[in-house]
Amino acid sequence: MPSSPIITFGTRIRKSPFFESTIKWGCSGFTVYNRMYMPTFYKSFVEDYWSLVNDVTLWDVAGERQVEVTGQDAEKFVEFITPRDISKCKIGQCMYILLTEKDGGIVNDPILLKLSNNHFWLSIADSDVLLWCKGIAASTNFDVKLSEPDVSPLSLQGPKAPLVMKKILGEWAHELKFFTFKEINIENIPVVLARTGWSGETGYEIFLRDGSLGNKLWKIIMNAGKDFNIAPAAPSQINRIESGMLSYGSDMSLKHNPYDISLGKLVNLDKKRDFLSKKSLTLIKNEGLTKELVGIEILGEPFGDFVADHLILYSNNNAVGEITSSVYSPRLKKNIGLAIIKKRKASAPENYKVNIKGNQLEVKICTLPFLRNKTSVNQTQQ
Repeated sequence: MPSSPIITFGTRIRKSPFFESTIKWGCSGFTVYNRMYMPTFYKSFVEDYWSLVNDVTLWDVAGERQVEVTGQDAEKFVEFITPRDISKCKIGQCMYILLTEKDGGIVNDPILLKLSNNHFWLSIADSDVLLWCKGIAASTNFDVKLSEPDVSPLSLQGPKAPLVMKKILGEWAHELKFFTFKEINIENIPVVLARTGWSGETGYEIFLRDGSLGNKLWKIIMNAGKDFNIAPAAPSQINRIESGMLSYGSDMSLKHNPYDISLGKLVNLDKKRDFLSKKSLTLIKNEGLTKELVGIEILGEPFGDFVADHLILYSNNNAVGEITSSVYSPRLKKNIGLAIIKKRKASAPENYKVNIKGNQLEVKICTLPFLRNKTSVNQTQQ
């Protein structure tokens, strides 16, 4: 018997176009994301984290699949499934949006890319967004085509990421503005280069548009990054929590509405076009908000790794919320996390505790993001 659980590869779960390269470069752990194997770490969570914050890292995030929306009513359809007003989104621009059900529950939190007036990508987190969209389309009269294209992103993240892209593409890549993208070729490989990424560091996402060329693209980027101490890595739970970035499935789900996670800024109730959750979200806001997302510090000894469970938060022995993500931060030298709690009154004393493995630990409420030079999704509504 193995000393710890292992993941077994097979034909039921998809392999990304970069899978062979991740194995070659020593990936030590995988998860399954949108029915595709996705790396979780190479050397260790902490060593990969330091490579991210000090130098530059390359991630296989092909599991972040695209839902392609085309057709005469493409923009109207996207407007209908999100409470955010996308009418001012320009071609070549990205937007962070929420997809919400009729009752206001969050289906996903993708990055929207506008390739043309009738052509959009939803770069999704882990959930069945394509099936949900097809269900919406089947029950409405929108003239749209919905599909999963042959598009697989790599993520190049870290302070030296612009230097790597400048070496590959020239000065213009260094100057590409945050949350914009360009359709280009890298040595005859068709890609979309976007100034986005799921980290608090500088970075890019490179959306490969031909899955047969995945390992070639990986090699080009790794070779260009040699002078900048590039390392293969994966999305860092430590870094994203430090930066106040949320993870679908961990920090939000169908049971949460945008106001529960302090993302009311992504809800435009007065936008011109109607949307699926308008009635419910209007009612929720008018009745008064009951929850909020906060940062937390858990006092005590450092956690060994990312805590893989939701934890109940207590105040005066009453359950008042849930810690959705928590981890030890090597930079802050603290146990930190994100929590959804009952909305606080200004005069209420802060007296919170959590039980971890039989130990009752004190919890402090913190302002997000934890690192002030970082950008949280609460502050940057691109």
